[in-house]
Amino acid sequence: MVVGVPAEIKNNENRVALTPAGVIELRKNHHQVFVQAGAGNGSGFDDKEYLEAGAEILPEISDVYAKAEMIIKVKEPIELEYNMIKENQLLFTYFHFASSEKLTRAMLDRKAVCLAYETVEKEDHSLPLLIPMSEVAGRMAIQEGAKYLEKPQKGKGVLLGGVPGVPSGKVLVLGGGIVGTQAAKMAAGLGARVIIMDVNLQRIRYLSDIMPANVSTLMSNNYNIRQAIQDADLIIGAVLIPGAKAPHLVTRDMLKLMKPGTVVVDVAVDQGGCIETCKPTTHEDPIFIIDDVVHYCVANMPGAVPYTSTLALTNATLPYALQLANKGWEKAALENTELLKGLNIVRGEVYHAGVAEAFGLPLSYF
Repeated sequence: MVVGVPAEIKNNENRVALTPAGVIELRKNHHQVFVQAGAGNGSGFDDKEYLEAGAEILPEISDVYAKAEMIIKVKEPIELEYNMIKENQLLFTYFHFASSEKLTRAMLDRKAVCLAYETVEKEDHSLPLLIPMSEVAGRMAIQEGAKYLEKPQKGKGVLLGGVPGVPSGKVLVLGGGIVGTQAAKMAAGLGARVIIMDVNLQRIRYLSDIMPANVSTLMSNNYNIRQAIQDADLIIGAVLIPGAKAPHLVTRDMLKLMKPGTVVVDVAVDQGGCIETCKPTTHEDPIFIIDDVVHYCVANMPGAVPYTSTLALTNATLPYALQLANKGWEKAALENTELLKGLNIVRGEVYHAGVAEAFGLPLSYF
């Protein structure tokens, strides 16, 4: 198979979808790999390393799309890329379709085969290609939240860990999945007082067992959320419904319950956000303020730490990419239900219920 790796052109997205080590593995299986010039620079991999691994370097992103049967990316194609995508071309990347009708309709129009990292799912319902970036994003949420709590950033001026004789900051984590768990662990490690909420009682019991003493658990419901946000310094949105739009757990009217300078970090923003007032921002312009509440809503948070993120992501994606390249997407998906669940859009039809529901589109079945 001919595999293409374009450079990511989303704002401040420095990750790359395939490392030189990944190229070597694909070449071992007799696949041809085209990498756009400079694609790996942001992650610390230069063109010489790709050439030594057996890839061919192409100067322009359009050249990569023109030659490749399978495109491996990190983030969803942006508008500039839409017309480069060919009918029947396989795109293997994060899509988060439910948060963008424009992207969804563009991929339907192009009649591409869109296999989304975020909906590849194992039998135990874990999401193996979302977990690595969720781990990064959860930890970064606390790092960024702590930064924007500083007064020069319009925050409360609270040090999350406090100091002897001064109370530590309060962190509220909405969602006890991978993002929420990693965020709670990071906040606890800084010495903050942490509440983590979830709707799953079994998950709450598990978190209560594994978390340190400065983390408490609480059932997620409207009443408890309204109570907890009133004295929280940092609120982390960490809710995920695979492939579907995130529910609004914090609504517009709840902002008035928060103290001025409270910081919200909505990691779910690439699925529409679980905080109603959040909208996607970029690393260049990461925050905005509504009702004196600081909103940090960068949709590609792991892109800020591309070396760590690229290695973590490709450790997870490469085995699946090899299956797709070796067998073709149809045979690979037929033999591996994990990949089958990743197919969101195929040749102009929607095959994921969350995407169909988000935009009132007909749902097809394999």
